[in-house]
Amino acid sequence: LFVLASGGFDLSQGAVVTLTIIGSALIIYNNEENTYVAIAIMLGLGIVIGLVNGFVVAYLKVPSLIATLGMLLLVRGGGLYWSGGAPKGYFSEAYRFIGRGFIENIPLIGRFPMSGVVLLVVAIILIILFHKTNLGKQILAIGDNAQAAKLSGVKVRMIRMIAFMISAVTATIGGILVGGYGGVSYTAGGDMEMQAVSAAVIGGVLLLGGKGSVYDAAFGALTLEAMVSLLNLLGLPKPYRDAVQGLIIIGAVAYAGLRMRKRD
Repeated sequence: LFVLASGGFDLSQGAVVTLTIIGSALIIYNNEENTYVAIAIMLGLGIVIGLVNGFVVAYLKVPSLIATLGMLLLVRGGGLYWSGGAPKGYFSEAYRFIGRGFIENIPLIGRFPMSGVVLLVVAIILIILFHKTNLGKQILAIGDNAQAAKLSGVKVRMIRMIAFMISAVTATIGGILVGGYGGVSYTAGGDMEMQAVSAAVIGGVLLLGGKGSVYDAAFGALTLEAMVSLLNLLGLPKPYRDAVQGLIIIGAVAYAGLRMRKRD
């Protein structure tokens, strides 16, 4: 949402998810004491990846598609080199609890998934950042017209770097949840960047920037998950699910192009 609304793309999210899973497993190696150290290190790496993406796009003027595609390859290759190209490491019980554990004895509902708690906390933080501060307004202004936003006093470069940093950090959090739920995997983050784009588009985020909200993006993510679950229930293979996501993205780009033509 933050990157798309500013008029950019982030194709490195899936690779960040995979790196988070690989790195966490190698650092923890079934040692409970290393759980939060691993989480802190991976969040730090996420911040660095986001800042590098933002710097390359904002200061070196590299198109975001190219910059983040390069980061995708760099992060994916770095993760495989770190692990030696073979599955290694183990998660601790505390790490797994974040992704698959439950908080018990909650009044009325009985129990609630810990991953749901994490998602709610992250969603609240992002809602505050995007809707309750000037950050969201500045991101939308940049996505709508970067030059006009700059002339009105918006620090375009800094805001773009912040958007990419938030994107990478949230991808890292996603990697922690996916890893805690499913275990060590080298394919868990595959195509997740496309799922993120599809979810945002379903939620009404404009691909060329200037429109979007955290509420709509969250709704889009839930809707996409419901669609995927329906396709699974119908017994359709993965290529069909990928085709549906592709149609969603093509339709969104076409809509954005028509909107730009009407505005011109």
